[in-house]
Amino acid sequence: KVQHELLVVYVNQLLEKEDSGIKVLFRDDKVDDLSRTYRVYNKISQGLDLFANVFKQHVTIEGTAFVQQAEEATSNQVLVKNILELHDSFQNHNLFQKLCRNVQYALKEAFEVFCNKTVNGSPSAEILASFADHILRKGGSEKLSDEVIEETLEKVVKLLQYVIDKDVFAEFYRKKLARRLLFDRGTNDDHERSILSKLKQQFGAPLTSKMEGMVTDVVLAKENQSSFQEYLRNNPDVHPGLDFTVTVLTTGFWPSYKWFDLSLPSEMCVEVFKGFYETKTKHRKLTWIFSLGTSHINGKFEPKPIELIVSTHQAAVLLLFNASERLSYSEIVAQLNLAHDDLIRLLHSLSCAKYKILNKEPSSKSISQSDSFKFNPNFTDKMRRIKVPLPPVDERKKVIEDVDKDRPYAIDAAIVRIMKSRKVMTHQQLISETIEQLSRMFKQRQKEG
Repeated sequence: KVQHELLVVYVNQLLEKEDSGIKVLFRDDKVDDLSRTYRVYNKISQGLDLFANVFKQHVTIEGTAFVQQAEEATSNQVLVKNILELHDSFQNHNLFQKLCRNVQYALKEAFEVFCNKTVNGSPSAEILASFADHILRKGGSEKLSDEVIEETLEKVVKLLQYVIDKDVFAEFYRKKLARRLLFDRGTNDDHERSILSKLKQQFGAPLTSKMEGMVTDVVLAKENQSSFQEYLRNNPDVHPGLDFTVTVLTTGFWPSYKWFDLSLPSEMCVEVFKGFYETKTKHRKLTWIFSLGTSHINGKFEPKPIELIVSTHQAAVLLLFNASERLSYSEIVAQLNLAHDDLIRLLHSLSCAKYKILNKEPSSKSISQSDSFKFNPNFTDKMRRIKVPLPPVDERKKVIEDVDKDRPYAIDAAIVRIMKSRKVMTHQQLISETIEQLSRMFKQRQKEG
């Protein structure tokens, strides 16, 4: 007992000396002391267990302090950087590689504690997915080199091993990947494929299969668009009178998106693509996801013309005013077949936000179903091209709901795989092996009662 207490005091003195925290372990003048301590307590009964526990406590405190700092500063990006640096301090030193499995496992348990915290309302899986997204968007704000991006992505994948709900990470990452592939022209295909390869190698194909399908979809969509342009050149009588690009996505690969049958104004004739697509295949059904669309329209305002970059839904609303000087809320609903919640967001962005392209009566900062709207001919801006944003939507709740819906299917699939392999098992054996297989993706939570 005395020996154990002395060990705690001594190792803590090593750890707490100076203000550099755990990194003091890897200063040259401390490595020999630590190695000798390790060898001594390797000869004592249960000595290594206590040695490992001291490490675990200290690393847990260090990582939890980073979490607290992030909550106070509301900066999740800095949190991931700090944890990555802490992880590097162990992984990159020969001493750690030589320590026994007890110590290595203790460090793993310590990282699992603070790598599964919810910070500022965001689960750790979302925080890590957001950090990867930040790096992949042209190297983040730091404009990192390709080599540094690759190194950082490698570290992110290693850190993911400590996150319990990897399927939650996958769904958040898939959402962000979709936006990069569809809207970010600076997306680097090599980096996208590289991190997917790393994730697949580390956690298996089920984690990345949908995301790999998304990347392939975008490549095929570009080829498809070229064929569509050739079809229009060969059939000038069906040309819609506007330039538009269609990206065909495979439903099973991409995140679920809200869909409804929007009635487009006559100017937005996109059905010609359906005729083209039917020349290629008659066994697939096209469903238009207008919520992902972007339109460039020319606004002829009295001060000067301005190009407006808007969503397809916003464009549909604005084009109604080519034929009508004034429209009531109910008339817009009837013409476009939009849900009330969606129309409120659209009209708010066009009449109550920064860019008041429509005048609303009565004038106020909220949308009512008794309002009427009129095109604002006096609208102007110092820019000749502006992007009119929509109010942001918090997708966190929907992502969690989608993951919860998918988990029963993952459980069923695991049970089928196990029974096809084992043929006969007891109920308890089946439960244990199913939990073991699924533990690489998420942790089963047993309900009380």
